[in-house]
Amino acid sequence: MTAYARLTARFARIATIGEAASMLSWDAAAMMPSGGGAARGDQLAVLAGLAHGLLTDPATADDLAAAFAGDDAWQHANLALMRHAHTRATAIPADLVEAQARANSSCEKVWREARRASDFAAVAPQLTEVVGLVREQAAALAPALGLSEYDALMDGYQRGIGAADVAPVFAAYSTFLHTALPLAESIQAAKSAPIRPRGPFAPDVQEALCRRLSEAAGLEPSHSRLDRSTHPFCGGTATDVRITTRYNQHDFSQSLMGVMHETGHALYERGLPAAYARQPVGEAAGMAAHESQSLIMEMQACRSDAYLSWLGPLLLQSFGGDPDTYAGDNLARLWRRVERGFIRVDADEMTYPAHVILRFRLEQALVSGDLLVADLPGAWNDGMRDLLGITPPDDARGCLQDIHWYDGAVGYFPSYTLGAMAAAQLMAAARREVTGLDAGLAEGDLAPLRHWLRTKVHSQGSLLGFNELLRAATGKPLDPSDFEAHLTTRYLV
Repeated sequence: MTAYARLTARFARIATIGEAASMLSWDAAAMMPSGGGAARGDQLAVLAGLAHGLLTDPATADDLAAAFAGDDAWQHANLALMRHAHTRATAIPADLVEAQARANSSCEKVWREARRASDFAAVAPQLTEVVGLVREQAAALAPALGLSEYDALMDGYQRGIGAADVAPVFAAYSTFLHTALPLAESIQAAKSAPIRPRGPFAPDVQEALCRRLSEAAGLEPSHSRLDRSTHPFCGGTATDVRITTRYNQHDFSQSLMGVMHETGHALYERGLPAAYARQPVGEAAGMAAHESQSLIMEMQACRSDAYLSWLGPLLLQSFGGDPDTYAGDNLARLWRRVERGFIRVDADEMTYPAHVILRFRLEQALVSGDLLVADLPGAWNDGMRDLLGITPPDDARGCLQDIHWYDGAVGYFPSYTLGAMAAAQLMAAARREVTGLDAGLAEGDLAPLRHWLRTKVHSQGSLLGFNELLRAATGKPLDPSDFEAHLTTRYLV
């Protein structure tokens, strides 16, 4: 075997270990009894250690030094990504990798109960440990990658994008929001209030409809599952995708739009290039790219006038009640309502970036040491008041609401808003290139959009970086003006 062939075999083994860890993580969130947390943390730690050992084995370094990828662009990109992964892995001691896996698993389990009780103090010691280990990780990665400590963490989620790229984009959006939000609220107030569907809405009925919509979007039941969890997510593998949601008996929109969001993620996984499965170049192009796929499905397509006109009769068939409630224009007023709220995952698309900007600022301060974990609730509340003019009444609706930091995911949040901006840019390009796209949405047909995304995004894997992928698909790198134009058309006219 050549050095490159040995590397592909080794990275396939590493990826398979990652798949096993992904399934265990899904099970922990969706199926595992609460008493299994400690053992699950040990299992995930051992798997993380095994993968890290394979990646940092001296034989890997020897093969990386000797490998030649030939003239094939995919193999060149694959080898470059292997080297990048090796650099990240060798910068972090194995004992730190395992310590993080155990601490993250332990903290996440405590967070679940702390969130229910709105008791930040209950999880503060565990979060302090997690943040301390994240800071150790960042300090180890930064010199190896030639990046700042926070950028080294961001690199783990979206390569090639750093705080210096994000900060001006977020600053410009904050300026836009300062004017756009009160204007959108004023325009909205002048319109008739939407009619709210009257529940309760049985979770089983919601689940059946969620399955129907996900399958209609193109997610095959033979390669996917839909389950329930505290925090909706997409996990599993490219051939066995696991999505979850949560059901509110008083508001079915949370589960429906949540499932379509996760379906966007799942379709990306299903569309990745099979020829490079379990290779770095065969993976998604980063978390901002991933978020663009969930948000183009949920926000751009499924909340469009065309799709809502098709969805309304299905909702009436499933839940009954006043037909006027399910008219497309009423659903638009109901589900495209701008409102200053406390919960990120429930936020409208105009205020959502403010939630991300807050987290971007706070996690930079946590990593630098300028913000102590003990002071996080107060800093959170101050930031929400500055950005949206509201103050959370409790920590469950404040700094306890997201799983990410409690699971060790620091540097991830910017991907959400970068993804929203990319989704608007991709949708604008799709509308230019796909004839009858909106006519198809009016029939509930997402296939034209899905096929365009499969060609332009999914099938490209990690061959291209985030901005290069957008340039190839739309003719330009990330352009936030497309997102602002989308919001202006939808909310300000």
